[in-house]
Amino acid sequence: MIDEADAALVKGFIVNKFRGDPALFAPAFPFIEARTGWRSLGLLPHFRDASRLPAEDAVALSKRHPRESGKPVIAVPKLSRIANFDDFDPLRLEPEVELVFVEPGRALPVADLVILPGSKATIADLAFFRAQGWDIDLAAHARRGGRVLGLCAGYQMLGKRVADPDGIEGPPGAVEGLGLLDVETIMTGEKTLRAVKGNCLANGAPFTGYEMHIGRTTGPDTARPMLEREDGARDGATSANGRVMGAYAHGLFADDLQRAARLKDLGAHSTLAYEEDVEATLDALAAHVERHLDVAALLALAA
Repeated sequence: MIDEADAALVKGFIVNKFRGDPALFAPAFPFIEARTGWRSLGLLPHFRDASRLPAEDAVALSKRHPRESGKPVIAVPKLSRIANFDDFDPLRLEPEVELVFVEPGRALPVADLVILPGSKATIADLAFFRAQGWDIDLAAHARRGGRVLGLCAGYQMLGKRVADPDGIEGPPGAVEGLGLLDVETIMTGEKTLRAVKGNCLANGAPFTGYEMHIGRTTGPDTARPMLEREDGARDGATSANGRVMGAYAHGLFADDLQRAARLKDLGAHSTLAYEEDVEATLDALAAHVERHLDVAALLALAA
């Protein structure tokens, strides 16, 4: 039962993501209205293209595993505290690559590129990463000459050491990193939050994105930064062989030029205009809502 105070706030109901013939549900509306006193605002059929919009929750991440498609495989380990997972939505929509989110308990597949994603807690997810045996898989991937990219917390994990002396993320201490980049990170109380743009030094393509992190990363491999911002500041690090790199910037793959350059390195061609695709999908969703729901009543309730 709904609490009386909460029930008093309910003014109507919508049947969402309906699959099948909407006419079959028509007799149910007066039945629900009579028993609840709520107004029917309509039935919204399932919108197939909703999967083309950025994911709002990690539950929506694909659980696919690589198929024998002949396409380049990009593997992303699904960390327990994964953050900014919409970084990967543009790659999911690219037809010439196979994006695989690797579930806990499964080995990292043979892949062309492994991307370590962002996390809400670097040290805790570094322990989680090791608990899955992914550190062993990643080391083998790197020995085979595979490419590795770390984004934000993933970048921090790729270094030799992550220290949190003030206990910002958890108990104070320091842990050994994955050691694929010669850098170290110290967690700091100051949080960086800013939009960034510039050029990628690895492929020469422009990028647009944002930074949202705590921590400061230093070390010899930062002498080979991955990105250069338009203000001249540099971000990230690259290994001596150029196969492992990381940076703090998120949103790189939403930039069509940057994504195309990275896919070209994998032997794939990008055909997606991502931002245009998102806008077109949102327009189609708005039209879908207007077609099936009592939008005037919804707007009146909102007012």
